[in-house]
Amino acid sequence: MSLTETVTLNNGVPMPKLGLGVYKMEEEQEVVRAVQSALDLGYRHLDTASFYGNESGLGRGIRESGVPREELFITTKVWNDEQGYEETLNAFERSLERLGLEYLDLYLIHWPVPGKFTETWKAMEKLYREGRVKAIGVCNFMEHHLEELMDEAQVKPVVDQVEFHPRLYQENLLRYCQDRDIHVEAWSPLARGNYFDEPVLQELAARYDKTAAQIILRWHWQLGIIIIPKSSNKDRQEQNADLFDFSLTNEDMEKVSALHTGERIGKHPDEFDYFG
Repeated sequence: MSLTETVTLNNGVPMPKLGLGVYKMEEEQEVVRAVQSALDLGYRHLDTASFYGNESGLGRGIRESGVPREELFITTKVWNDEQGYEETLNAFERSLERLGLEYLDLYLIHWPVPGKFTETWKAMEKLYREGRVKAIGVCNFMEHHLEELMDEAQVKPVVDQVEFHPRLYQENLLRYCQDRDIHVEAWSPLARGNYFDEPVLQELAARYDKTAAQIILRWHWQLGIIIIPKSSNKDRQEQNADLFDFSLTNEDMEKVSALHTGERIGKHPDEFDYFG
């Protein structure tokens, strides 16, 4: 197991299981440095979004790194006020231009905007058929959103990127996606460090000589979830990738899963103010 280990998406495309998220990295030089340090460490999966305002910094980091484009897996997302058929096609061109890329590896709908996301998906299917993007997926979709989408879709989503961590162990959604060959990807897998001091995490960290963050990320890994922990600090990036010399037992996994309370960092998709 390593940083380059991939899952095979339902359309045959390989996607690295561990990547770097860049949410809230707003200063361009910070993004450039974060991308370059991650690539130096062996990361090959980078996740951004038009909403983050840092696509150009991520693109610059890629160019200045010298890592060949074909070695990388780059994701970005279409924001809520960019959704709709023509709007999505235009948003894609803007994202590609800011990134300085000729194609994307994965393009995601950022939130399931009611009355919009099925038209958005049709535009994404067009981009996929044209080879402008290698795979398409969604973020923050609950089961009922996926049902509505797949009623009209010609191309099945490869990924559902959702908030997922031990306090928000969305087991039903995970099973639903697994049954349909849709990979779950976790945003905020470390829940911003809000509960690293939980006794069970501290106990496991001491037993395995790891950090609470590494215990949480290993839990995701063993559940088969794609993870994109965010850090602009090279040492932290290295720690987040140091997951492959230990394994949690089934009992350990159950202890971590038992931390579930339903507590969210972000909004529930059915309560989100899409244009607020």
